[in-house]
Amino acid sequence: MYKAFLIKYSEIGIKGKNRYVFEDALCKNISDALKKAYGDFEVSKEQGRIYVWALTEYDYDEVIAILSKVFGIAAICPVMLVDDKGWDSVCAAAVAHVKERYPDRNFTFKVEAKRGDKHYPYTSPEIGSRLGAVLIDNYPEMKVDVHSPQVRITVEIRGKAYIYSESIKGPNGMPVGTSGKAMLLLSGGIDSPVAGYMIAKRGVKLAAVYFHAPPYTSERAKKKVVDLAKKVAVYSGSIRLYVVNFTEIQMAIYEKCPHDELTIIMRRYMMKIAENLALKEECLGLVTGESIGQVASQTMHSLLCTNDVCTLPVYRPLIAFDKQDIVEISQKIDTFETSILPYEDCCTIFVAKHPVTKPNLNVIKKSERKLEEVIDDMLERAYETMEIEDIEV
Repeated sequence: MYKAFLIKYSEIGIKGKNRYVFEDALCKNISDALKKAYGDFEVSKEQGRIYVWALTEYDYDEVIAILSKVFGIAAICPVMLVDDKGWDSVCAAAVAHVKERYPDRNFTFKVEAKRGDKHYPYTSPEIGSRLGAVLIDNYPEMKVDVHSPQVRITVEIRGKAYIYSESIKGPNGMPVGTSGKAMLLLSGGIDSPVAGYMIAKRGVKLAAVYFHAPPYTSERAKKKVVDLAKKVAVYSGSIRLYVVNFTEIQMAIYEKCPHDELTIIMRRYMMKIAENLALKEECLGLVTGESIGQVASQTMHSLLCTNDVCTLPVYRPLIAFDKQDIVEISQKIDTFETSILPYEDCCTIFVAKHPVTKPNLNVIKKSERKLEEVIDDMLERAYETMEIEDIEV
């Protein structure tokens, strides 16, 4: 059983004097994520390294699965610790590591050494060559290949000796919470959960809003969105989800506005509500799953009209993706099967047969004036009847 994991990062390493801020955030996020794992752990920084220390017994596969979803981690290396970093102890530990980790030792290898302790009697190149010779003496079926080895055995000499040969890919990105907060417009479709995942990968903390339209949308449709929020929260951390009753507003639009403009006007009011909630949550922007040209409400002309009602920036991480790109990410993050459950959201209930694809902003504003006498009261009731659910990981 490995007693420690070396956590490698990539982009954080180029942050200069601010690097410690991102390292500290990553350490906190790792600690928070591991609270749901079996066992006790400690996370520490040491000379440009982040380590996860196992203080008790734990489930290896569970820990790897959790760490593999923490943004900011580039790689996870299970580490063998050698308290006595004397040369004989290091050699014995390396031999034991290879024996335990690789029952079939017919492979090429290279020893890579990093000497953090400059008082150690051997230099990094000497450690690599000497330890490589020791391993060949014990396992002659192994062959050295310094250019393209099948296995890289790394030895770091610091306060202790650390030996590892496996590097498990992490999700990369930036630690969540280091880039501010944004409000995600979350529907029951494929796109918006992926957009939430992608913006969280850049270090953005998420809140979310879902527009519910009972009785046209069912409780199962709402539960589907809650389930999607839970799946995104595995990566993004906890999410406060606002469930807004949109039926009254949607019906007023349907009754008073041209039907080919329904989707655009509906989206404009969704954006208005989302922005108000975003300001309440101290968010720095809105996030949507829109992609240029995917549907009528996502043409350049339509996006211009929906952006018009917002003062906050609107981030669209999927804007240039095609549908298959989005589907593949949704499958990777385990939201696809939930997204395709046949419970419609309010965006799909009142869809015009021939929606306008090149709406004129002035015409849209003129149509909205037909709602002036009723819309403020409706918006007030939507806020009053709103539900709030805190989605925890």
